[in-house]
Amino acid sequence: MSDQLTFAAYKGVEIAAVVEALGALRIAVFHDYPYLYEGSLDYEKGYLQIYVRSERAFLFSVFDGSKMVGATTCIPLTDEAAEVRKPFEDAGFDISTIFYFGESILLPEYRGSGLGHRFFDEREAHARSFGNFEVSCFCSVERGDNHPAKPADYRPNDAFWLKRGYVKEPALQSIMEWPDIGETSSSAKNMTFWIKPLNS
Repeated sequence: MSDQLTFAAYKGVEIAAVVEALGALRIAVFHDYPYLYEGSLDYEKGYLQIYVRSERAFLFSVFDGSKMVGATTCIPLTDEAAEVRKPFEDAGFDISTIFYFGESILLPEYRGSGLGHRFFDEREAHARSFGNFEVSCFCSVERGDNHPAKPADYRPNDAFWLKRGYVKEPALQSIMEWPDIGETSSSAKNMTFWIKPLNS
């Protein structure tokens, strides 16, 4: 790992310039448990257009030289896909006041140096900058306690998220689909949302 990490922020259409690098990073990090993602760059480049199309979407990224080694994204919930919006709509939330936090990903050798906190700081500051968003949220995959691919030393991020002020809301759940490692087609995954008031 270089001592000279650099940081870059992109908004809306600017994200198009780094979609391929972000897609490759997502595939590398999400390959591990609990996501077990069997990704393809073609799919990623299509999926990430949702951020390119949103004027208020935000990507904060970390580079080691010319290589993207970490990234985090956020987007107004109104600009997200239906399966992300639906749990909040069904629960009666005003989704125009909610900012959705997407991935927060970092290659293993760069972890443990505070970048996880930096990612949340950057996203929360971006969401607050508009003045009309009241809640931030993200979702995590539910794999159960006895998944065969769960590493013996696996530690979930729950303690870190709680420290950041997020609360798990079991009533807010969604189904998302992607192919697990070894699968040739997508399968359904249960996702649970965590939320935090942005003024806290």
